Amino acid sequence: MEDELLAGRAFGEVYRVQGRSDLHDFLVHAVEASGGRVLYVSDPGRAPVYLGVQLDSDERIGMLVYPFRITRNTISNRPDDEVRGQLRYGSEDSWKREQPVGRDIAGVDVTMILGIDLAEGVLLGLNANLWDPLPMGISFYAKEAEITQAKETGWHVWEKVNRGGNKRAEARSPTNLETVVAFTADRLIDYARLERRATALRLDPPLRFSAATAMADRALPDEPQRRHVLEKQFALTSEQILDIIGGRNRLSVAVRGGVAEYHLEQQLTRAPGIASVQRLDVDAMHDFDVTLDDGTFLRVECKNASPKTSAGGAFKVEVQKTRASKGDPASRFYTADGFDVVAACLFSPTGRWEFRFGRTANMARHKDFSDRLAPIQPITDDWTDSLPAIRR
Repeated sequence: MEDELLAGRAFGEVYRVQGRSDLHDFLVHAVEASGGRVLYVSDPGRAPVYLGVQLDSDERIGMLVYPFRITRNTISNRPDDEVRGQLRYGSEDSWKREQPVGRDIAGVDVTMILGIDLAEGVLLGLNANLWDPLPMGISFYAKEAEITQAKETGWHVWEKVNRGGNKRAEARSPTNLETVVAFTADRLIDYARLERRATALRLDPPLRFSAATAMADRALPDEPQRRHVLEKQFALTSEQILDIIGGRNRLSVAVRGGVAEYHLEQQLTRAPGIASVQRLDVDAMHDFDVTLDDGTFLRVECKNASPKTSAGGAFKVEVQKTRASKGDPASRFYTADGFDVVAACLFSPTGRWEFRFGRTANMARHKDFSDRLAPIQPITDDWTDSLPAIRR
């Protein structure tokens, strides 16, 4: 390791490397294959690699890439259907100290940690926020099937469980999940945009998963992003708006509810067996009107499951309003015929934007108000993974 400038800039630790010129060349090729022109590339004998890239739209991107080779060597006590990358820069003695990931303090350049599978022409992107500092000396793995799917489709996203280990006692992610993206060389600039957005907005793994999945079929446009209407209206950046939301519990809860509704709408719209989905935004009304293929009409209320499970390990969901009307304690509780189905979002207990669907007709009633639903409902085996399955 040397304390030196890279591309005329200080990015923290710069390592001397050997035998990695093929990875260096692959990155240059990937920039060109993904529609960019390399204005500058740093020395192949140094890591990380810095690339100054220009697009046809005249947008310019600075990429600070930590590339690591993916191999297929047989590893004892590991499955045969895995590929492996190793985080190795510098001497083994240096691995005992912290190895921070280099970042542009101005937020102009984007930092990426990439495994490169030269044999298949696939890159594997690790979450730069979760892998900072770099745990030098450890390995990362992916299934051959994931690499194959990325090669066939160009862009493949999945969630991977992470746990604490010798280098780090705690898991990198508070949800014990991380989002991994594997992609072909012609999608490198798309991945750089994803990483830039995820870093700027500090997306957690589930939101990163959603953002990456949304880019599978269509990349972000070449031109720089325009400011969102709320950024203009509030005279704030997106990051400042998110900081405000994150710092106010009630506001964060409300936004989380809106995000759950968004994910539910996306899933219902794509789900087989559903003819139409209409989202409602009316006070004192349920959230969605849904018509199944057989003509069945269902009124659906979206709720977030509790982050805590019951003593038996079952999920549970709160089904009540924020407050009661003055002088009417029953008004806080939903009437049993107010909607047909509760869609419980499991993000809080699992970190995944998944849903379970339960019929209100089968739910427990309030102990004091027989026409109202009990405020806490267990998510039992009677609840289904899909809305159409609930009619069976």
